[in-house]
Amino acid sequence: MRIHKKLVAGVLVLSWFVAPLPAMAAGEHPPDKEKRMSPRAEKHGGVDGGGKHGKRAGHGYGRRMGPPADIAAHIKERLSADGTKVNLNRSLIGVKGMKILAAMPELKKVKSLALQENKLGDEGVRILAASKIFQHTEKLSLWGNGVSAQGARMIAESPNMKNLKELKLTRNRIGDEGAEALAAAENSIALTFIDLSANEIGDRGALAIANSPRFANLKTLDLYNNRISAAGMKALLQSENLKSLETLILVRNKIDMEAANELAKNQSLPSLKRLELN
Repeated sequence: MRIHKKLVAGVLVLSWFVAPLPAMAAGEHPPDKEKRMSPRAEKHGGVDGGGKHGKRAGHGYGRRMGPPADIAAHIKERLSADGTKVNLNRSLIGVKGMKILAAMPELKKVKSLALQENKLGDEGVRILAASKIFQHTEKLSLWGNGVSAQGARMIAESPNMKNLKELKLTRNRIGDEGAEALAAAENSIALTFIDLSANEIGDRGALAIANSPRFANLKTLDLYNNRISAAGMKALLQSENLKSLETLILVRNKIDMEAANELAKNQSLPSLKRLELN
């Protein structure tokens, strides 16, 4: 395996070269990384939106100062024509809005649910996880909602979240405990993409992920801006469970680059194509 510091022509991408990732991969991160994000990556929280009026996901309206006056009407406006996608990014609906959302029969066909920055907290997640309305949801973005380990556990253990394939918990505070809850959950078996960026996750959480057979189908794992050291990186790169992992992002963690070089050379993930470390 050839490793180049500034340009990579092989299957492994190290920290010095950060290429745009495909749609639905790890492209959206907390504000401190937004300056180097492509317009495509910044569109939406990993979940396609698109309301009835053809507005682009994440850009259908400007920054809100508070929740919509008529939350139910706003939700219907942000529902796609075929009823499979709803984009409520930055709508600030809060717990009150989540109660309305979770009881709307119009949303029973939703497969893609974008809820970035809605001030939900764990209580909003509890309402979401308890609702049978979203049993068919495959893509869920909860970016920036103040979700703790308790909220992560609710998602992990919910009988209504068994069909999740893509989960964004970017910029929350689930920590090692939340990562462990996801690693132990039956619901994680279907996941192919998970973004746990900026969640205060350390080596304990990294080891839980690496040692979990629940993540055998995972293709993209984004752990940008956490607290993982070389020990956690080693566990991930030598995991016997992450057989399908193609993209691993460990940018802005506590990893010494000299040690990272050696670990990268000796990684044993059979499907790995991209590794970001800088």
